[in-house]
Amino acid sequence: QVQLVESGGGLVQPGGSLTLSCAASGTIFKISAVGWYRQVPGKQSELVAGITSGGSTNYIDSVKGRFTISRDSAKNTVYLQMNSLKPEDTAVYYCKAVPWRGSDYWGQGTQVTVSS
Repeated sequence: QVQLVESGGGLVQPGGSLTLSCAASGTIFKISAVGWYRQVPGKQSELVAGITSGGSTNYIDSVKGRFTISRDSAKNTVYLQMNSLKPEDTAVYYCKAVPWRGSDYWGQGTQVTVSS
């Protein structure tokens, strides 16, 4: 069984920074891509950032220039560096790993709250 564990969330002031980590453990197969999603109550989950096995990245427009997704393959970990945080970034953030074959893996989520 594959397990994804997110960490690094918390409470920060507007303009502050956080780095989220998504660490995989257990028996895993080759991953094609990893994405960070976020969700607030009553709203649809949205893909914030993604990275492929080849290292290409993409971001939604609202976080471009502020967020950076990266990976450390040796540690089976993907990171989301979040700078210049805004109140509208407040959400539960989830990581998802997409294998070349089989079902997607989801983490349990980590809360990010941006408030003064």
